[in-house]
Amino acid sequence: MKNCCLALLAMLPLTAVAYPIEIEKKLNGADISATSQQVDRNIGAVMLYNYGTVPAKCSAAFRSGPEAPRTRKADVKPGETANLTVKFARDIIKLRVEVTCEQV
Repeated sequence: MKNCCLALLAMLPLTAVAYPIEIEKKLNGADISATSQQVDRNIGAVMLYNYGTVPAKCSAAFRSGPEAPRTRKADVKPGETANLTVKFARDIIKLRVEVTCEQV
């Protein structure tokens, strides 16, 4: 029993704490898929994939708590992906991302 408890206590630091990510999409007719990713405790990312046949211009506004929103932009060609990442000064508790895309 002692060995079992000791093994469980030793594994405690290996558990990762994930923060929730909310994505609000304003695609304006573009065939874009937006997938959230947690890179680190203070780094978040969004992967954009263009399913359409025309290029799209996208921007993502990342918000985390009291820090100022950070905006990242990308041109996504048909059939390609774009990764938009952001690093905050503090740990992320809840990440909100507003993705806006337009066909070019």
